[in-house]
Amino acid sequence: MVWTQIATAALAGAGVANAAYSIATPDDIKKTAADVAWDMMQYYTGNLTGQTPGILPGPPPAGDYYWWEAGAMWGTLMDYWKWTGDSTYNDEVTQAMLWQVGPDRDYKPPNYTASLGNDDQAFWGMSAMLAAENNFPNPPEDQPQWLALAQAVFHTQAAPEQHDDTCNGGLRWQIYLSNNGYDYKNSIANGCFFNLGARLARYTGNKTYADWAEKTWDWVRGVGLMDDDYNIYDGGHVQNNCTDINRAQFSYNNAVFLLGAAYMYNYTKGSDKWRDRLERLTDATIKTFFPNGIAYELACEKHMTCTADMLSFKGYLHRWMATATQVAPFLADKVLPVLKKSTEAAVSTCTGDANGRTCGFKWETRAYDGSKGAGQQMNVLAAVSALLIDQGPPPVTHDSGGTSKGDPMAGSSSRHAKNEPRPITAGDKAGASILTILLIAAGVGTFGWMSTGV
Repeated sequence: MVWTQIATAALAGAGVANAAYSIATPDDIKKTAADVAWDMMQYYTGNLTGQTPGILPGPPPAGDYYWWEAGAMWGTLMDYWKWTGDSTYNDEVTQAMLWQVGPDRDYKPPNYTASLGNDDQAFWGMSAMLAAENNFPNPPEDQPQWLALAQAVFHTQAAPEQHDDTCNGGLRWQIYLSNNGYDYKNSIANGCFFNLGARLARYTGNKTYADWAEKTWDWVRGVGLMDDDYNIYDGGHVQNNCTDINRAQFSYNNAVFLLGAAYMYNYTKGSDKWRDRLERLTDATIKTFFPNGIAYELACEKHMTCTADMLSFKGYLHRWMATATQVAPFLADKVLPVLKKSTEAAVSTCTGDANGRTCGFKWETRAYDGSKGAGQQMNVLAAVSALLIDQGPPPVTHDSGGTSKGDPMAGSSSRHAKNEPRPITAGDKAGASILTILLIAAGVGTFGWMSTGV
């Protein structure tokens, strides 16, 4: 598809001081979102001749981005389509989502075996789940279907070989024994699994998914990755019984659990238990990641030690908190004003680069900070388009208009590469998947890759 660049939005839009974009009205929001989406898609080359559909340039050193982040980007564009009605990128989204499914249709493509974490796979699975919930146009009948793809991801992660008795349960970060980080159990892998389980329970009505979600939440709380104040920490090593908890806090951890808890609240028809959990987690998330009412990446933003991965987390925070207000409406009065203020700050950073509208990362500065990339654009696109959350219907279910076809056997043919690993290349060794672990050195946050046995 050849895209036509949309004209730059009017300067100094109403409601946003010194910003390139206006979010004053729904039409302004749609126009601003369209420009930000266009600029984000300039980082994608998978639709060009000779390029691989579905992925952003990478992984390092070939480019900045690991496989998972493109899966997250397609989910961002699915929400953009739902909230704005702009179908410009739908064909690219569908092509990308289907190209990367892998031979077993479970988002475990062999090309990424040597750096494939449960969280990486799950981000693609969550985008497939979103496609079902948004009633995104279904693939051709001879292709894998959105709901079946989400089920395949969940089912492969629920397989017995993915769970062991170390740390009294829980998913490991990495899927395969040969990967760096296989000895680490963390919040994001288990949070994605919890999130998918909660959403599949609501969509299908199948209690088994809800049981898994409940079990996963209880494990995260029991092992100490989520404390009594609902702070969520990164992870721990199995050789230490997960007692060496890395206390780094990332916004996408809170966001993925918050959205899953909202779905569990909805699935349980507003149970007191899930309302209390959701309320307390929401309060903790706003307190930790919205100081002064503006999204802030606590672990890395102060000294700008953020990796390319982390530079995309604010977008998931905005999108998932917004969606939570649709499946748990009691949150709206608390959450939506925070998201609006944060978005006003976000768009005020979109004045950079030669085109005068590239978006930055440090939203609190309300000015372009020189930081640019697909993640930074994705953050602002998510924040802006999510302002339209109250103008559309909530996510559908099988019984409320959902059209995506499921498959209860999805994922059953998956090959478990603990037993069938492919050869690891030098390029594979350079990649480390979705998460960088926070190290503290001389009082300044720096980051280093997880390594097995060190």
